[in-house]
This record gives sequence, structure tokens and C-alpha cells, in this order.
Amino acid sequence: MSGLGDRDIGHRVVVRHRIPGGLTDVIGVLQSGTPELVTVRHADSTLYDIPVADITAAKQIPEMPLRPVDVEQLFLTAALGRPAVERAYIGHWLLRASAGWTGRANSLLPTGDPGVPVREALQQAEDFYRKHQLPPQVQVRVGSPQDEQIRALGWVDARPDQSDVLVMHTTLDHVNAAPKYDVQLTERPDDAWYAAAFEGPVPAVAPQVLEGAAKAMFASVILEGRVVAVGRGAMTGHWLGVDALRVVDGFRRRGLGTAVLQGLARWAGPEGGRRTYLEVVLENTPAMATYTRLGYQEAYRYRYLTKR
Repeated sequence: MSGLGDRDIGHRVVVRHRIPGGLTDVIGVLQSGTPELVTVRHADSTLYDIPVADITAAKQIPEMPLRPVDVEQLFLTAALGRPAVERAYIGHWLLRASAGWTGRANSLLPTGDPGVPVREALQQAEDFYRKHQLPPQVQVRVGSPQDEQIRALGWVDARPDQSDVLVMHTTLDHVNAAPKYDVQLTERPDDAWYAAAFEGPVPAVAPQVLEGAAKAMFASVILEGRVVAVGRGAMTGHWLGVDALRVVDGFRRRGLGTAVLQGLARWAGPEGGRRTYLEVVLENTPAMATYTRLGYQEAYRYRYLTKR
């Protein structure tokens, strides 16, 4: 393959080749290669088929290092990717309520300036959640100034027996390889998608939360005549957030979750996606191992606080 071999498939490469009027370089992940043709996958998921006869130079190059993450911005981005049913603000702080389904959709997100003293902002938050008949909760980045300030005012862990939640990130070119299964994408999930996404009854408010993002896509894999793996992707700026990733019992450890993630990543690239994030609880070691192997790294951790 003109300097490239099977060992290079799946790695970043640069391929210089002839085009009408001169030469050009293509940088991306080598997807496949034959004696006649190589295929390079760009970060935006575009595939470039390059005839070997036109290649003048080609080599493997180091993976693109992950750029530092603005964790405060990602903290807000993740919230916007899965908006709550009801929202209100205290300055820049975001209040969320969704009939009690999920912590993220029913907690205060303290980002930016509340515009009032923290004690007063928390009192307003308590009033908001009392009105919605919900326990007051704050989602805080572990070790952040807000975490320390709010704890100092008497708030404590809402879920002391649960580990931290990790938010992990990587670039799309690490996860937009061709899936080994056929991944179907739709803008509106059907009953079969929800049946696979939830082990039991679907919470009444779940469709409003999951389908509430400005730009979302729902992925599924069908085997043996049924939906066996699902996931949801939401675009916020150049970020793809992946959640609701689930493989039904009896079909796990086959790479189906990875395929769903890859299918969503390949949708996001042409939509302007460049980076991706997801969340995982610390004790979910199989998922942690999979995401790390795919190139995800920790951005931050979060917990929930409640009023003592």
C-alpha cells in the first residue's frame, strides 16, 4: 500500500497523492487498503478513496493529542445536551426539574455567576424544588469552588453510597470507525427503542427529556428480529454527547455498545462534530475499560449535594 501495511489500519496516517494540477495531503485514520486502493477516514467521518497509483508518499503519524478541556464549559454543554423539562435561572445558575427522573434533570447546575450571594442562591433553589415537590439537589464538579462553597453552607452528599460520576471525552476520529454491526439512526425513537433503553417501565417524563435536545439522534442495532442495543447522541456546538447507551441481556460483550457509539460518531462528524463526551459511574469497570480503550479520558467528576 505504498508504504502502508495492514499494521497501519486503524491508525492515523498522512497520504500524499496526485490530483489534477498538483499534489495534496490527506490526514486521517487508515480504514482499509488493497494493492489498488486505500481508504482514509477524516475526523469529520468523510472517507477518501485514494488509488495507490496516485500515492507519492504515505506513513503512520502519532495520534492527535487531546486538547485541554474547559471543564466549566463542558459542564454546561453536557447539561444543554440533555435539557430538563422545566428550567429557570438564578443569574447563570441553571435550575432543572423533570418530575424526579434522573439527577441531572432535577438538580441545580451552579456554573458561572448566580448574581447573588451563594447562600441566597441556594435558598432560591430550595424554594424552586419545594414548589416542584422535589428534594433540593445540586450537581457539583468534585473539588470545584462551588463544591467547596456549597458544602461549607451545610450541604452534604445526596448519594453517599454511590461513587463519583466520570465525564470522559475524546476526539471523534478515535471513535468514528465503521461499526461491525448495522446501526440504524432516527430523529424520533419508537417503542422498540424505549423498550431496549429501559429494563422496566419507561418513566412518563423520559421521552420529554431524551427528545428535548435541539439536535439529537437515536441509534439502534437489530439482531434476531429485535432491538438489542440503543444509544442517544446530542450535538451542542462541536460536542457530541452520548448517553442512554444500553445493550439488552443476552447480547452483551459482543461489541454492540461500541457499534452504537461509532454509529452516532459517524453521524456527528458531518454535522460539525469534532469532540465527544459521555458519562460513566466509577464502579462500572467494564464500561470504563471499553471507553478508555476507545481513547476516552477523564475530564472531571461530579456528585450531587442536598441540604442537610
